[in-house]
Amino acid sequence: MKFGIYQVPNERTCAQGGGSYPGATGSKGHETQDARTFASWGVDYLKYDWCSSAGTRDEQVARFTLMRDALRETGRPIVYSINPNSYHAITGDTYNWGEVADLWRTTEDLLDIWQNGNTNSYPMGVGNVVDVTAPLAAQSGPGHWNDPDMLVVGRPGLSLTESRSHFALWALMAAPLMAGNDIRTMSADVSAVLRNPRLLAVNQDPLGAGGRRVRDDGDTEVFTKPLSDGSVAVGLFNRGNGTATVSATAAQIGLSGGSFTLTDLWTGGTSSTTGQVSASVPAHGVAAFRVTGGTPLAATTSRLRGDGSGRCLDVENASTAAGARAVIRDCHTAASQLWTTWAGGEIRVFGDKCLDAYDQGTTNGTRVITWPCNGQDNQKWTLEANGSVRNVHAGLCLDVDQAGTADGTPLILWTCNGQGNQRWTRG
Repeated sequence: MKFGIYQVPNERTCAQGGGSYPGATGSKGHETQDARTFASWGVDYLKYDWCSSAGTRDEQVARFTLMRDALRETGRPIVYSINPNSYHAITGDTYNWGEVADLWRTTEDLLDIWQNGNTNSYPMGVGNVVDVTAPLAAQSGPGHWNDPDMLVVGRPGLSLTESRSHFALWALMAAPLMAGNDIRTMSADVSAVLRNPRLLAVNQDPLGAGGRRVRDDGDTEVFTKPLSDGSVAVGLFNRGNGTATVSATAAQIGLSGGSFTLTDLWTGGTSSTTGQVSASVPAHGVAAFRVTGGTPLAATTSRLRGDGSGRCLDVENASTAAGARAVIRDCHTAASQLWTTWAGGEIRVFGDKCLDAYDQGTTNGTRVITWPCNGQDNQKWTLEANGSVRNVHAGLCLDVDQAGTADGTPLILWTCNGQGNQRWTRG
């Protein structure tokens, strides 16, 4: 049994700020005192909730860091969980909070809703939270976890199929798993979802990789999570309102080879395939498999720093929308600057978006954007020995427009010349 406690970095808790309870018992100005008290009580987990509309993101970083340092000074290993979004403009998805905390909320609060029209505002449904959190997978890993909120599995707003999908997606995203239902009265079916040993093993795999959405076809999506033994967990997700066949190839899930074993993560049953992973998936359902065999394809995730500017390749406004411009920005460690080079020549960001020469352009000045990965040559690049990045389709190089060095300067294609605004370094 572990002991968790709740506190805030401001004067008032959410309930006190909203007038539900009197007083002002927040930790502001008492961080060291409170951290020592928590340690003396044997606290194992601190949830630290912003609970205020005031403060810039930098002020949030500073205040959350105060408690982090105070907890570390106690010498007790207290898991530090933060929520920068409560009562505040959303900042959980625009900064790598892994520099501050062990886990951090990526969105507004999740309720037992399948999907609604909210992008990142209260209340969130399961599908809404997935859309915000899945693109952030590259910044998640051991000791620093994206937290898409506690589970609402088994609560009345979700069907059993939706609860199963919710649990499978959280397991694939390497999310913290905290039951938000009444476990004393849950049905046997709900208990079976929360206790599924195969999905729990995927979630708790020691590699700690965040599962990535590698394909988004609208109503159907494919998620992959590399595992420590070289196998890959795969989720075939059907958002649509009718049964659909969802498929992926071995290459799309990051494997090469011609013989694979599929373990159904719901039933434990096994089957074999020469490369295709496919299932008939009910509306709002997720089919989940562990794929063993073959060899993991080479893939490297890193920042790409421009030699001429000293700034890093980024997505304008950290947008996950199709067509967002590629720009240079001050280097940071959030997901919009974490680019994965695949063996086939793709350079991916957010899991399912590829660096793309707009409209398959082949002329100097062609815009460089991010677009859903489709395997076409205008999304394939060759990393040259001199640091240039050459587009396979156009034969032109990734170039900072007019050799600009300013924050936000856009990327274009231009005749390869080896100059600093065309040279890129990993790291």
